[in-house]
Amino acid sequence: MAMAAFRREGRRIVVASPNLLRSSLLPSSEEQVSLGVRSISTQIVRNRMKSVKNIQKITKAMKMVAASKLRAIQVRAENSRGLWQPFTALLGDTPSVDVKKNVIVTVSADKGLCGGINSTSVKISRALFKLNSGAEKESKYVVLGEKAKAQLIRDSKQHIDLTMTELQKNFLNYTQVSALADEILKNVEYDALRIVFNKFQSVVSFLPTTATIFSPEIVERESEAGKLGDLDSYEVEGGDTKSEILQNLTEFQFSCVMFNAVLENACSEQGARMSAMDSSSRNAGEMLDRLTLTYNRTRQASITTELTEIISGASALEG
Repeated sequence: MAMAAFRREGRRIVVASPNLLRSSLLPSSEEQVSLGVRSISTQIVRNRMKSVKNIQKITKAMKMVAASKLRAIQVRAENSRGLWQPFTALLGDTPSVDVKKNVIVTVSADKGLCGGINSTSVKISRALFKLNSGAEKESKYVVLGEKAKAQLIRDSKQHIDLTMTELQKNFLNYTQVSALADEILKNVEYDALRIVFNKFQSVVSFLPTTATIFSPEIVERESEAGKLGDLDSYEVEGGDTKSEILQNLTEFQFSCVMFNAVLENACSEQGARMSAMDSSSRNAGEMLDRLTLTYNRTRQASITTELTEIISGASALEG
C-alpha cells in the first residue's frame, strides 16, 4: 500500500512508502544543475567533440590516400581499354546468346568504405545467375574480392567454384592478371564467362558493366550461324587449325578483358572512396558545429547559474 492515512485524536497522519521518501531526498533537476551536473554534461560534449575531430582527420587522410591511388591507376585503366576493343570488333558483343554452362566472374574490392560499388556488382551477378539458371542450364560463381565473397557466400555458397582475394595487394600488371585468368580457366568448365565489374567514368560516377566471353565451341557455332562475325573472311597464317586459333583467341581475350576489368574496378573503388570520405568529412564538420553550439550554450548556462548564486549569497550576507 503506497500511502495510508488515518485520524487519531483529531490529527491526520500520512505514512508514505520508502520509494516516495527516497525520491523526496534526491535533489530536483534544478538542484542537480546547481550541484555540478551541468559541468558533467559539458565534459561529455567536450569528449564527443574530440571524437568527431579525430574521425574528421581520419576521413580527410583516407580521401587523400584514395586520390593518390586513383591518379596512379586511372591512366593505366584508360590505356587498357584498347586491349579488348579489337575483340569486340572481331567477335561482336552478344551477351544474349543462350548457353548451358555459365560462369559469372564477379569483380569487387577487398576493403569497404567505398560506397555501393560492391553491392552493385553482387546485385548484377545475382540477376545474371537467375537469368541463366534453369532445368537444362548451370550457373556458377567465380568471386574476386573479399566484399563480394562475404555477400555471396551467405545464400550461394554451394554455387561458388572459386574465390580469389587480395588482388591489389601487389602492383597490378598484365602478367599477374593473366596468371589469374589461367587459374580460372583451369578450374572451371564454361560455355560463357560473364565478367561483372564497375567501369570508371569519373570520381563521382561509375557504370556497372558485364563483358561476355564464349568458349571456342560456342564461338565457332555462333560464327557459322552468322551471329558473332564472319571469321572465315580472315586469312590464317601458319599450320594451326581453326579450333586451335579460336582456343588461343578466347584465352587471350579473357586475359585482356580481365586486366581491364580489374583496373576499371580499382579506379571506381578509389573514386567512390574519395566521394564517400569527402561526404563523411563534411558530415563530421556539421556535427562538430552543432556540438560546439551545444557546448557553448551549456557552458554559458553554468556560468550564469554560478553568478546568480554568488550574487544571491552576497545579497544575503549584506541583508
